[in-house]
Amino acid sequence: MSASEAESTSTPAKVWHEMQRGNARFVAGEPRHPRQDVDRRNELAGGQRPRAALFGCSDSRLAAEIIFDKGLGDLFVVRNAGQVISDSVIGSLEYAVAVLEVPLIVVLGHDECGAVRAAIESTDADAAPLPPHIWRLISPIVPAVRRVQRAAAVDGTTSTTIDAEEVGREHLRDTVGELLHSSELISDAVADGRLAIVGANYRLAEGTAVPDVIVGIAEPA
Repeated sequence: MSASEAESTSTPAKVWHEMQRGNARFVAGEPRHPRQDVDRRNELAGGQRPRAALFGCSDSRLAAEIIFDKGLGDLFVVRNAGQVISDSVIGSLEYAVAVLEVPLIVVLGHDECGAVRAAIESTDADAAPLPPHIWRLISPIVPAVRRVQRAAAVDGTTSTTIDAEEVGREHLRDTVGELLHSSELISDAVADGRLAIVGANYRLAEGTAVPDVIVGIAEPA
């Protein structure tokens, strides 16, 4: 992709549309594997100009460039277990926005998430203590667990099983909200229309990335 072509499709809505098209190719089993050749590698040696930033879970089944059928230099990817906001995550995403000038941040959660399951299990009365570093990582997910528990109690649900997918969705929304709350740089870019944030849930079996929350203008007018 030439510099002029990149500039012509650099709005948040256009970039998100590109990513949806790539995901559709992946789901259909018709990926193009673009921009993964020697010429592309050499082109990028002097610098990068990614199309979007993606903050996702470290789960081995969430390989961002594969899911969205992208190539070298297309995505600026930040990952940790459970896509939990931290100073390093915020700093990395601020770099993507301020220096690399990406118009889109995708926050990607998924079903069957081990970090979400660990957060749920940690609320059991007889739960064994987790190693300190793991606990610090998953503790930001616990508020989502508590909200799902309270909602189930209000609804009169008697089952002791917590809906892990609902916890994952709640945590995804919390993550997007915390990113905006913690970074004035990012929230200002959204307010200015230069940036949009899409929180999406990846369905492992189907391969689809389903948007759950959109902040900013990420859809065509």
